[in-house]
Amino acid sequence: MKIKTFGPVDDRALEQLKRCAEKAEYAVLCADHHPGYSQPIGGAVAYANHISPSGVGYDIACGNKAVLTDVMVRDIDVPAVMDDIARLIGFGVGRPNPDPVDHAVFQSIEKADFRPLRHMIQMARNQLGTVGSGNHYVDLFGDEQGRLWVGVHFGSRGFGHRTASGFLALAKGLKFGDKVGEGEMDSPPVLFEIESELGQSYLSAMHVAGQYAYAGRDMVCQKVLEIVGANEVFSVHNHHNFAWRETHFGQDLWVIRKGCTPAFPGQQGFVGANMGGVSVILEGQDSLDSKDSLYSTVHGAGRVMSRTKAAGKMRWVKGRPQRISTGVVDWPAVQETIRTKGIELRGAGADEAPEVYKNLDEVLLNHGNTVAVKHRLHPVGVAMAGEDTVDPYKD
Repeated sequence: MKIKTFGPVDDRALEQLKRCAEKAEYAVLCADHHPGYSQPIGGAVAYANHISPSGVGYDIACGNKAVLTDVMVRDIDVPAVMDDIARLIGFGVGRPNPDPVDHAVFQSIEKADFRPLRHMIQMARNQLGTVGSGNHYVDLFGDEQGRLWVGVHFGSRGFGHRTASGFLALAKGLKFGDKVGEGEMDSPPVLFEIESELGQSYLSAMHVAGQYAYAGRDMVCQKVLEIVGANEVFSVHNHHNFAWRETHFGQDLWVIRKGCTPAFPGQQGFVGANMGGVSVILEGQDSLDSKDSLYSTVHGAGRVMSRTKAAGKMRWVKGRPQRISTGVVDWPAVQETIRTKGIELRGAGADEAPEVYKNLDEVLLNHGNTVAVKHRLHPVGVAMAGEDTVDPYKD
């Protein structure tokens, strides 16, 4: 078993990766890594004969999409657009605009080979096109030429979460839908033999959740284009938290990427930094380090501070938040800094402040010649769920 790491290594994350890789052929730790549930965020593990629902995680096919528009930032009313985004796009569990939506992905759910997914159709309908909370966002950017880009980051919402929970219950001999705790952060990986009934069922369900995640990001991006009154010129759309069948070093493998993204030569990706920092469009390169990375790269800058340390603890009483401890982030000061940068901020909270993340440029330097930056995107508008948003699927 071979492990490739990028950048300064977090010991706990490395130990998690080693534990996951005991039955694997190769493993990778990207420079944005930090500890996760069982498999570290920013980790890739390549198995010959296994698939891992704990490795893929709860937010199946969470991903990033960026759309280049045909308008310039200077030609739009950014505050008004951000007001409309916050009003018309659902953050958290609910949808402020309850108009029903339709999409072909619902047929995939209604006819899913793994029959328990079919019973989740109403939840899927209710949440399609909602963004969630945590580090999920809808942003506006300007590139080097002042062109407007739309960028989003979120995944399969409650549908993916319930799918993951269901298979983790099945792995313990329980029924799909039975309640099962997430377990300890440093739990060993849950592995299914790929040719087993559970392995094949999970693979099928994971792909349906992936279709659902893509449909949601497409829908939100289209809604923002309608709000702006713009057209799509070009888009970049890919995901993490998934299992891919790939060939590396002459072997056919199942590559489980949690919080890291495929970056094969010529493949582009959108990587967000933080609410006040420059995001990028990347392109995978061909190099020895690229091969050793299983052609994997970062999905973001990577956290350096826990949500609790940053924002303190909250509890919910009759649907309302009550703070029981304070964090180290001065959120009003952060909001003022964001404002002075000319960025229109809607929602968010101390747990997503810029200082809780690594510096994206430094993270990318650690990946050397595995990727090339094609565009640098400066944020002009950021919309996230507020800290008082109730969301059981928080990333």
